[in-house]
Amino acid sequence: MTKKEDISPTDELQLQLYRNTGNQEVIGELFNKYMHLVYGLCLKYLKNRDDAQDAVMEIYEHIGLKLREVEVNHFKSWLYMVSKNHCLMQLRKNNPVINSHGFMESKEQVHLYEEKEALESDLDALEGCIEELKKEQRQCVKLFFLDKKSYQQVNEETGLDLKKIKSHIQNGKRNLKMCLERKNVKR
Repeated sequence: MTKKEDISPTDELQLQLYRNTGNQEVIGELFNKYMHLVYGLCLKYLKNRDDAQDAVMEIYEHIGLKLREVEVNHFKSWLYMVSKNHCLMQLRKNNPVINSHGFMESKEQVHLYEEKEALESDLDALEGCIEELKKEQRQCVKLFFLDKKSYQQVNEETGLDLKKIKSHIQNGKRNLKMCLERKNVKR
């Protein structure tokens, strides 16, 4: 005769037994079978042992209530989804931001987006300031900085002597700096 401990009822039988009796020991046994997977998932998402341990306990409490309300056919898959959703909700709760489309984003995502917009705005201002330079300054600055040409290559393309090229680049840089300051670009 086999001992009771040797018999391992399937997940479905344990779920049915829990639904019929409400016995917490039954759901505890079932949860313990997958607890290491739940903890690993929580640790992956939450990146903190204490938070992951807290999440495991919260998930255990949640499934005890939820299993009385819903019909679950594949416990392991269902538990994975419940655990994943719990972790995602924790992350959103701890770092919520709603974008203009009504979707949740993290503060880091918003910061990167704002930084990108500011950089694009600064580049637009720089382009405008370059266009405001005198013709020879604009030509030398574009060739030297944007096209990464050497003084000699700028000389060959413009026909200007090296001293004039250096002077136009230096004056162009100074004029760009003043123009950007007028446009409140502080980078």
